[in-house]
Amino acid sequence: MNELGHANEISPDLAAKRDRLLAVLGDMPGVAVAFSGGIDSTVVAQAAFLALGSRAVAVTADSASVARAELDDARALAQLIGIRHRIVRTDEFRNPAYLKNDGARCYHCKTELYTTVERLLPDLGVPVMASGANLDDLGDYRPGLAAAAEHAVRHPLQEAGFTKADVRALARYWQLPTWDKPAAPCLSSRMAPGVAVTPERTKRVEDAETFLRSLGLRECRVRYHEGDLARVEVPASEIAKFAAGPVRTELAGTLRRLGFKFVTLDLDGFRSGSLNDLVPLELKVQFKPAAPETRA
Repeated sequence: MNELGHANEISPDLAAKRDRLLAVLGDMPGVAVAFSGGIDSTVVAQAAFLALGSRAVAVTADSASVARAELDDARALAQLIGIRHRIVRTDEFRNPAYLKNDGARCYHCKTELYTTVERLLPDLGVPVMASGANLDDLGDYRPGLAAAAEHAVRHPLQEAGFTKADVRALARYWQLPTWDKPAAPCLSSRMAPGVAVTPERTKRVEDAETFLRSLGLRECRVRYHEGDLARVEVPASEIAKFAAGPVRTELAGTLRRLGFKFVTLDLDGFRSGSLNDLVPLELKVQFKPAAPETRA
């Protein structure tokens, strides 16, 4: 199978990592890639399709925690790549431990996802599950990696030695449209630890962030705190604009109409994973990721 066309050169180091990635996946008898449509899982899906063809399938979860725009993007990307694609309903919202949102929510979400996909493997005709985790994920709080370990999920990007920068560079080389896409974690990740997750709240966040993007933002977050308080994060360079009279008034009015009682603008600006600061230390220790074995 041929690679996608490319419009830029590739460094020897990245070419070697690409080849390792294709070799890691090519050694698998077949793989189901947990495919959100984000940059990491898109690169794994593309590599899996190049290495395995019809023995690769992308599996996307659908629940109240997934923004409709992200689901549409996943469909379009799978079609562009040419990989088989299956969308599955997950029922994490029926799990009281997930709804409780005590800091381990992602563990319960990924457990639900991998359990659901695991049951589907015979029907999909593949025996292995893979994620889009890269080496940079090892330095962050990632309860989902603990769930992955319990379900024997492989992490091809980690095994091939990919950092986030490597992933973006390879995506650009392969001309994948998501090569510079901002991270888009699930809507439930916007709930501060201790704030119960509900479909109504995730929809409120989705609508609020859709409004912010309509004002021209690519990266933004609406963090949901106790008391129906929205903490809005925009890039630091945009804070003055959003604090100015007309925009501030429109922002506050729109979010209140969506159901938020208080609207604040975070003066530190956009920070990916800022709610991890509220996760109890014991959970961070419990879910500290283990370094993978990098395969030559």
